[in-house]
Amino acid sequence: MNTRILVNFFWKTFWLGGLAGLIASFFIRPEEYLTYMSPFNVMELLGVFVFFLGLGLTFAAVSMTGFFAYLFVNRMGLNVFKGYWTIVQVGLIIFVLFDLIYFPYRAADGDTAIYWFILIAAAMLLIGWMVAKIKTKETNSTAFVPALFFMVVFTTAEWVPGLMVDGTDYAWLMVVPLLVCNMYQILTLHKLPFVEKKSDKEQKTQQKSNKEQRKA
Repeated sequence: MNTRILVNFFWKTFWLGGLAGLIASFFIRPEEYLTYMSPFNVMELLGVFVFFLGLGLTFAAVSMTGFFAYLFVNRMGLNVFKGYWTIVQVGLIIFVLFDLIYFPYRAADGDTAIYWFILIAAAMLLIGWMVAKIKTKETNSTAFVPALFFMVVFTTAEWVPGLMVDGTDYAWLMVVPLLVCNMYQILTLHKLPFVEKKSDKEQKTQQKSNKEQRKA
């Protein structure tokens, strides 16, 4: 693959995560902006913008690291489990969804109703399912489980530090860029030209060489 294409792919992912984090902050932490709106303080307001943009960029970097890990794990799983890798992935998806409900509920010590955690797990599954369906439509049916596996298992694993922080604001500020970046990466990967396109001159030279070989 052309290195420039790969760098461009991750560069777009990086800034997409930053933008997603910044936009999410408008809805999750609006008070941070309102504080400096009256009276209007442009420097402090700019500082808040930069802070949340930087936060989104940080989570985008976490997402890209997770994506590299996924590519390695998927390849290793195919080599180790062979035809059973799909079953293993489904089992891990179920296990992670259960953990996403059980352990946060235990940590909440009854302060939060369990149905909230069930809704979070259901939302994660629904988003992953939708992404996997799009991936399948654009590629083939065998891409469904790996795409669902990445969206559910790896997004949850990347989200763990946010879930461990007291309060829910930063957990939501973290999961939004993670989901956006992971969706972009998994849905764009198959569109990347893994073979560098040859120039017209190189193509004509190759065609001429092939004709000469056939005549010989």
